[in-house]
Order: sequence, then C-alpha cells, then structure tokens
Amino acid sequence: MTEFSVRGSNVVVVGAGRSGVGAARLLAGRGARVTLTEMRSDVGEEVERLREVGVDLELGGHRPETLAGADLVVLSPGVPPSLAALERARRARVPVISEIELASRWVRGRVVAVTGTKGKSTTTVLLGRMLEAGGCLVLVGGNVGTALSTQVEQSMPEAIHVVEVSSFQLELTATFRPWIAVFLNLYADHLDRYADIEAYAAAKARLFANQRASDTLVVNADDPDVLRLTRDSHAGRVAYALREPLTEGVVVAGDTIVRRSPAGDEPLVPLSAVHLLGRHLLGDVLAASAVANLVGVSAGDMTQAVDRFTGLEHALQPVAEVAGVRFVNDSKATNVEAARRAVESCGDHVVVIMGGRFKGGALETLAPLFASRADAVVAIGEARGRIREALGAVVRVVETGSLADAVRVAYGLASPGGTVLLAPACASLDMFRDYAERGDVFTQAVARLEEEVCEKREQ
Repeated sequence: MTEFSVRGSNVVVVGAGRSGVGAARLLAGRGARVTLTEMRSDVGEEVERLREVGVDLELGGHRPETLAGADLVVLSPGVPPSLAALERARRARVPVISEIELASRWVRGRVVAVTGTKGKSTTTVLLGRMLEAGGCLVLVGGNVGTALSTQVEQSMPEAIHVVEVSSFQLELTATFRPWIAVFLNLYADHLDRYADIEAYAAAKARLFANQRASDTLVVNADDPDVLRLTRDSHAGRVAYALREPLTEGVVVAGDTIVRRSPAGDEPLVPLSAVHLLGRHLLGDVLAASAVANLVGVSAGDMTQAVDRFTGLEHALQPVAEVAGVRFVNDSKATNVEAARRAVESCGDHVVVIMGGRFKGGALETLAPLFASRADAVVAIGEARGRIREALGAVVRVVETGSLADAVRVAYGLASPGGTVLLAPACASLDMFRDYAERGDVFTQAVARLEEEVCEKREQ
C-alpha cells in the first residue's frame, strides 16, 4: 500500500482553531505548500508562528479562488462543509477532508475512537488513564485536549491513540478506521448545523463505516438509536448496559462492574471505586471498562485508575458550597439531553442556570422534570426568551444579562441544602470563546460570591 503523501502539493487548511493549526504544522512538516485561511483578522501568536515553518496565512475571510486552486482542502471541525467558499473547490473536484481524516492517514499506532452526544470526554480521558495504569503507551486527544495532527510525529506501532471524535470531525472522513470504536449514545444536537437528526446521526455513523471484521465496535445497548445505526456494522461487537439485562457484555452485577459471558461474570471494577456525580457517568465507566478489558488491562489496574478519577472540569464538577447551597458546573451540558441528565443527577431543589446559543432540540420536554425538581431557572444569552417560553409555565424563569449576575440571582433563589447547577443546554459562542471559558467564569463568580458571604458573616 502506497503511503499517503502531500509532498509538493498545494494544501489549504480552513480554520485556525487548535485542529487547523495542528493540521497546518503537520502538512508543512510533510513537505506540502500550505495556506491557512481564517475568517478572523486578529489571530493569536500560535497562528502567527506558523509563518516560521512556511505556512501562508490568509486572514479576514475565505477566498473561493484559494480553495479552488488547492490540491487538497482540510477543514477544521468548527467550519461547516456547507461553507459557500468551498463550492468552487468542489466543482473543481478538489478533495475536502477533515483534520481527523488527515492525521489518521499517518498515525502508526492503533486508534480507539469514542463518539456520542454526551460523555465522550469523560470516557476518553478515563480510558486513557486505565490503559496507562495497565502499562500501555497511550496518547489521548482528538476533540479533547490535543488535536490528533499534533500527535502524528509521536506515533509508533505500539502506541494506542484514544481519540474523542465529534460529528464535525467525522462527517468528512473517507478512510478513517478505528481499531476499536465506541458509540456511547445519540440525542438531538447540533441542529443549527444539520438539517435534521438523521443527518447528525449519519455523521456519527462515519465512526464505524470503514471497520472490518477484525475491528471491534463497543455499543451502548441501552440506546435504541445506537443499536439501529450500528446494526449493519462489519466489526465484532461488544455491548455494555446499565439497564438492559445482557447475557453477554459489560454490565453492573450487584456492587461490581463485570464482563458477562457464557462462562460467567468476570469482575472488573467495584462500584465503590467510582467517584462521579450522576448515574449516566457510570455508563461512561462501563464503556471505558469494556475497552480496557478488550485491550487486556487487568481488573486491578482498571480499578486503580477509576478510584483516582474524580471527573473532568466542566462536567458535573462540584465547585463549592456557599452557606449550605451547593454549586455544580456542567458547562459541557450543551444540549437538551445533557441538561436533563445533569438535573437528574442533582436531586431536588435545583436552581438551573441555562442559556446561550441554541443548537436545536425540544426544550419543552424538560418541563415535567423541572416541575418536580427545579425551584427556578435563571436564563442567559440568546436563548433566554426561548427558555422562558418552553419552561415558564412550570417553573419560575428569571432572565439576567451575564453569567456572573446569574450566579448571584441563582444563589438568592436557592433553598438551603439545594443546588445551583450550570447546565446551559446551549452552546457558549454567543457570550464566550467556548464551554471551558463559560465554566471558568461560573467558577470564578462562585468564588467571589463565597468570599462576599464569608466577609458578611465575619462582620
């Protein structure tokens, strides 16, 4: 098989985010003539430094003639394939691929790819730690942390790349073929980018499209849409479930996560080692355990990794307790289903901070849960009116102009012993750079509130 080569080719990378920068640097190192095009004119030092390795920067817009004159176009995940400037390139039959597709063509290690609407980052990071505990050479990246493009030069045959992959990364894959693929769940999301949920699902299904019988697909047997989409996969299959009574697969038996087979139950991880808030996160532990077991990690090493794992920032992250009110940061809850799971995880008497840029989904389906669990909703961002319309009949909805104000208002509305939960059900891009910045602002606002409450007590 001839190795993929770009030496001497004219390659255009679209989008100067983390993945685009990684792709541009990788391509330049592989001998391509690289142009990075970006809508913004004001880019950071990391982008400007690309000039040092010979990358041309076109800032302030995407020029159709630049794209049409390329031998290859690589799209950053934040750039939609429907971009108007790409039309001439497509008519000229210029191949258009994603950054994850590009990087995967040069990776020498085996790839474990994790996707799903919710839980990708938790599963990916925890799995990486399990494999490390088991003595594997592991590189964790993709949609979480480090772009796969930046790991190519570190890749070697014995390495295992644990890669979080989003629908945006998957939709322009052509040869991407994970050794093990993990499909966690499927809910309505990103309907501001996709025509409908079926188009979103089709992008997710690229995860396993190229897998063969020698590969493995790990599926959530509790999710009927995952089972439907993966029905015709050619890969070997391992199921896991929290609810379905599987005769084979990874399940919870009593107080232990086990691998069930006709030979009996093989204990993997005791539930006492799991320190994550929310039952749905236990499903992510099952998924990670299933893969670690396939790779050959011992139960003891898995348990050690789980016991030391207290979760990720911005994913049901306990922040503080202020005068009996608990504050929880789930800024990663960027869709309706994620917000539902977050509220379910926090008990009764919850004040939910919601809002941002709406990505689609049925907010009104949250009404029965909020009617029974929520004391109030504090709405922020572009979706404030939509949230009031969907939930105002069952719960008090208060609108604020900033997240810092929302924290103060929510604290004032909270019951003693209750919880203030940031679960936006929306993207962050109307007010913040990304969900991480939104979570950081929330955490900082809670810290300031805590200081003020302590000062008042001392007076």
